[in-house]
Amino acid sequence: MMDASESGGRRAETGGRAYHLWTIGCQMNEADAARAGALLERHGWRAVEDVREADLAILNTCVIRQQSEDKAVGRLAYMAELKKHKPGLAVALMGCMVGRDGGKGQGLAERFPQVDLFLGPSELGGLEEWLEEREEEDGTDGTSGTDGTGAGRVTAYVPVVLGCSHACSYCIVPYRRGAERSRGSGEVLGEVRGLAERGVKEVTLLGQIVDRYGLDREGEMGLAGLLRAVAKVDGIERVRFLTSHPNWMTEDILDAVGEEPKICPAFEIPVQAGNDEVLERMRRGYKAEDWLRLVERIRGRFPEAGISTDVIVGFCGETEAQFGDTVRLMEASRPDMMRIAKYSPRPQTLSARTMADDVPPEEKERRRVELEGVLRRILEEKHAGMVGREVEILVEGVEGNGRRRGRTREGKLVFAEAPGVGAGERLRVQVEWAGAFSWIGKGVLATKDAKGAKRREGGEREGGGECAGGEREGGRRNGHGQNSYGGDDGEV
Repeated sequence: MMDASESGGRRAETGGRAYHLWTIGCQMNEADAARAGALLERHGWRAVEDVREADLAILNTCVIRQQSEDKAVGRLAYMAELKKHKPGLAVALMGCMVGRDGGKGQGLAERFPQVDLFLGPSELGGLEEWLEEREEEDGTDGTSGTDGTGAGRVTAYVPVVLGCSHACSYCIVPYRRGAERSRGSGEVLGEVRGLAERGVKEVTLLGQIVDRYGLDREGEMGLAGLLRAVAKVDGIERVRFLTSHPNWMTEDILDAVGEEPKICPAFEIPVQAGNDEVLERMRRGYKAEDWLRLVERIRGRFPEAGISTDVIVGFCGETEAQFGDTVRLMEASRPDMMRIAKYSPRPQTLSARTMADDVPPEEKERRRVELEGVLRRILEEKHAGMVGREVEILVEGVEGNGRRRGRTREGKLVFAEAPGVGAGERLRVQVEWAGAFSWIGKGVLATKDAKGAKRREGGEREGGGECAGGEREGGRRNGHGQNSYGGDDGEV
């Protein structure tokens, strides 16, 4: 789902060590990686891109697909070889491969003796204890580092619902991340304020079913209230949320999106299949028509909203006719992004225990490619009229060719020629080329901060007042860190 990501840092002059952080998987893993990096940097460690230069290698893993697990196992094999030549290297394994029991139920310590530390998903207490023990051995106090939380970043993920209790028949998440539990709103808002103080402009609230935020905590606000509260934090300019479920998307949530301009009209609502019999076997809890009605309801309120979805092809027993229902549903709903995965059985899940994985691998791949082609055609049609229009992006970074990279409020990926415009600025872009999965244009006007100071494309200041942005320009899913294409040759 995502490429490996590494956190940056600076070695403290007082003798801090180096760490290498390898991450694969979902946005929740990206959030866990950022928290681990920040913790290490507070203890005086610095990040390195080359694991051979590291004193600590952390592998943040995902097992929702067999392909992702295989990559982690391959990386662990490399760690075993590396430790032969660098015996002082410490290796930590974290994430869904470990699970909430620290990997005991899977015998990970016996399978991978090269690992020194096992950390469950979103659980960093063990890492902090390990760091404190290391500091005691070295005679350091762990206070020489910098507070790296959010430093240098424009966007950040903030987990608000951990785990999941829905138990879809194919999903390993409840077995590895545990039952659903919401973080307290005070804790969440404190984290957001800390990120804003360090320059983060956009936060995405995360949950397996984020719409259920607060339902497990008596007296807690719901997601709509949390979104509004986060939007009021000084310095935060955009708020996103994912992932939603058709059964839990309420009018209160839609009201919050419509009434608070900082909340982006971008919705990630997985459908997984377009056939009701397949959905029933998946234990999704709704019919295809329910999902389509929700999409139509959202578009009725927000005509240019970005709506993305997930689809699994080749699920147990899926016939060609049932797959055809999925194709027709996508053609009818015309999503702004679709992540397509080939089904693969995961340990402990109901489908792995009770259903036959009876769609041949080559047929799964054929269906994936066909659905990707449907998505590409839909997006090319939807974007055909974008050339010449202006959109607003929040600049997230600069590409190697000098173009600024950012996304519209609806999640469209845009690259722009805009010399002098830095990360964190809002930029008006005139679209000159519109492809299926990204757009290219020229910067027209940039706004550096909430006070509204404007800059022309080359960085020249002009006037005051508010940025001309804020329109809801196009449609695409919230896509931080995601591939900018619809297909996914992985499995789920």
